[in-house]
Amino acid sequence: MVPGAGEDLCYLSGDWRILQRLDGHRWSLDDLVTAWFAAEQVAGPPARVLDLGCGIGSVLLMLAWRFPDAVATGVEAQAVSVDLARRSIAWNGAEHRCRVHPGDLRDGALLDTLGPFELVTGTPPYLAPGSARESHRVQKGPCNFEHRGGIEAYSAAAARVLTPDGVLVACEQAAQDDRVRAAARGAGLGVTHTLPVVPRAGKPPLFAVHAMRHTDAAAQAIVLPPLMVRDARGARTADFRRLRAAMGLPP
Repeated sequence: MVPGAGEDLCYLSGDWRILQRLDGHRWSLDDLVTAWFAAEQVAGPPARVLDLGCGIGSVLLMLAWRFPDAVATGVEAQAVSVDLARRSIAWNGAEHRCRVHPGDLRDGALLDTLGPFELVTGTPPYLAPGSARESHRVQKGPCNFEHRGGIEAYSAAAARVLTPDGVLVACEQAAQDDRVRAAARGAGLGVTHTLPVVPRAGKPPLFAVHAMRHTDAAAQAIVLPPLMVRDARGARTADFRRLRAAMGLPP
């Protein structure tokens, strides 16, 4: 449960911590906003949560911390990330209600053994293979490039295991709203809410988080006012400070 060579143990939510590779994939703003938005989108505390492509377990752990009675499940294909996530779960004493299953989120047979879930989350990679130079550092390639599918695969997987009134919350790079809506329609879901995220005042949105449900796919999504992370001076905004507080991050 302690950091090994090339690893560190980092703050996450409250007194919970997460193990990360120093030279690999590390939890980020995308994960934090996805977890927070997911918590905001449910009517009440969910009993069962699934994080698709959970990586090192950041979104999974944040939601398990936020909902202390929830059973949280992750699916992850990279063995190094599965190992880190499982050890972080153990460090936080949450083995009794948190599990990470090794496997591909596109594996319907695996998903069928896990569901159903009231809340599903996902932080898909943003880049198509071949669209940019790919890092060969540990974890980096599959975390950034769609080797096992993008938002379409995540939407289809979620639709397979969502309860009738369940919600999928996933992030996607900015200016991809049409792709997200098409992915939702293809999975038999509809986008109900979209939150653009602006890293700093004066900058364009960096990414957006989307809530999808079993609803009329043709319905118009509610586009919420953008979440501004930092003001023009670079200081955290009041909205972002409230978000951090809700997710138990240190001031």
